[in-house]
Amino acid sequence: MLAVCSRGEPVAPELVAGPLLEDLARCVHCGLCSQNCPTYAETGLETESPRGRLYLMRALAEGRIAATKNFVSHMELCLLCRNCEAVCPSGVPFGRIMQAQRAQLNQAARRSWGQRLVRALVFRRLMPHPGRLALLAGLLRVYQRSGLQRLVRGTRVLALFPRLRQMESLLPAVPPRPFKAGGNPTPAHGPEVGRVAVFVGCVMPHLYPEVHRAMVRVLARNGYQVSAPAQQVCCGSLHEHSGEAAGAAELARRNIVAFEAQGDALIVVNAAGCGATLKEYDELLAGDPEFRDRATRFVERVVDVSELIDRSGLRGPLRPVNLRVTYQDSCHLAHAQRVTKVPRALIGQVPGVELCEMHLPDRCCGSAGIYNITQADFSARLLDNKMADIRSTGAAAVVTANPGCMLQLRAGFQRAETDGEVLHLVELLDRAYGGAGAQVPGKQ
Repeated sequence: MLAVCSRGEPVAPELVAGPLLEDLARCVHCGLCSQNCPTYAETGLETESPRGRLYLMRALAEGRIAATKNFVSHMELCLLCRNCEAVCPSGVPFGRIMQAQRAQLNQAARRSWGQRLVRALVFRRLMPHPGRLALLAGLLRVYQRSGLQRLVRGTRVLALFPRLRQMESLLPAVPPRPFKAGGNPTPAHGPEVGRVAVFVGCVMPHLYPEVHRAMVRVLARNGYQVSAPAQQVCCGSLHEHSGEAAGAAELARRNIVAFEAQGDALIVVNAAGCGATLKEYDELLAGDPEFRDRATRFVERVVDVSELIDRSGLRGPLRPVNLRVTYQDSCHLAHAQRVTKVPRALIGQVPGVELCEMHLPDRCCGSAGIYNITQADFSARLLDNKMADIRSTGAAAVVTANPGCMLQLRAGFQRAETDGEVLHLVELLDRAYGGAGAQVPGKQ
C-alpha cells in the first residue's frame, strides 16, 4: 500500500522503509517526552507530542495511514527543538527521524508554482552563495538607512502581505560592517595554546558581525590563533529542517573541503543550530563513499565556543560587569549537543554578574530556524510564554548562544514594549575583557 501526500501524490515505498522504521521502532511509548515538548505543553494534544508524531510516522511508514493535510500539519508544527530527544530513556533519535520524514514529504509533495519558486530561490539560489547573501544584506541595509523602511511602514503596504510583514518585523538593524572570512589569522594574546578555524555561517556575518568579532577577541585572549576559511558556506541546517536533504549534503561537502585546508585546527562555532548540524555531518553523508570518512574526521574537530573556552580554562584578568542576567538555553546547544552546564559556569566566572534562572530555561523560545515565519502565530504564543518567564527573574539581560534565539528574544522585548538586553555568551565575556576597546592584533 502506498502512502499519499495531501494532494494525492504517491510516496515511493523505498522512502518509507529501512533505517527510518528501525529508528521509529525504538520508541516504547512511555510518554516521558511529552511534558518537555513545547507544542504538547501548549496544546495538550497527543498528536502534537513526540510520542504522537512518532506513532503517526510509523503508521505512515507501514502503510496504515496516508500523508493527509492533517498529517503534514502535525509534522510541520514540530519545532525540531529536540527537547524530547534529550530526555528519552530509549535514545530515540527524534531529530534524525523528523528530518528524514520531512525529506520524504518534500520529495512527494506537489507544490504550487509559487511555492516551488520560493524554495528554489531560498534553498538553491540564495543560501548556498555567500556573495548573494552579502548583496541581499547590503540591500536590506540601504532599505533601513535610507528612510525607505519608515516610508513602507508608514503606508501600511505590508499589511497586504502578512507573511512578508512578519519577516520584516523580525529583521534587526543590519550593521554597517559585516564580518568577512579570510585574511590573515588573528594571533593569540599571550602564550598560544592552539589554532582554531571559525565557522561564520550564512546570516551571522551580516546580522550579528559583532558576535563574531567578540568571539575572535575572546579566543585570542584565551591563547588561540584564530582564522576563518574564505571558502566556507551555509551549514545546511535550514535545508535539513525543511526537507531539502540533497542541498544540505552538498553544503556539507563544500564545508568539509574548505576546512580540510586548515589542517587539524579545531572548528569553533558560536551558533548552536550550526554547531548541531556540523556535528552530524557524518550522519548526513553516511551513504557517500567519497565523503563518509572525511565527514567523520570533520565532526571530530567541531566544538562550540563555550566548550573550547571551558576546556582550556577562562583566562583573566576579567573586569566586573555589574549586570543581572538570565540564561536561555539554545535548543540545539542544550538538547542536540547536550551542552548546558558549561555556559553557566563561564557566566559565573564573570565578576559582578548575577545569574537568575528562569523556570523553564530550556523551553524553546519559538525561533527554531524559520519557524517564526512559517508558524508565526504559534511561534508568538511560545515567545509570549518565554518573555513572561524572563520577566519573572527580574534580569536586565538575557544571555544565549544562537542568532535565531537572539533575533526572537529581541523581537520579544519589542513586542512586550519593555527594555531588555540580549547578549550572546561571547559578548558578555568580551565585555569582561574590555570589549572592542581592548582589541587584539589581527583582522576582525
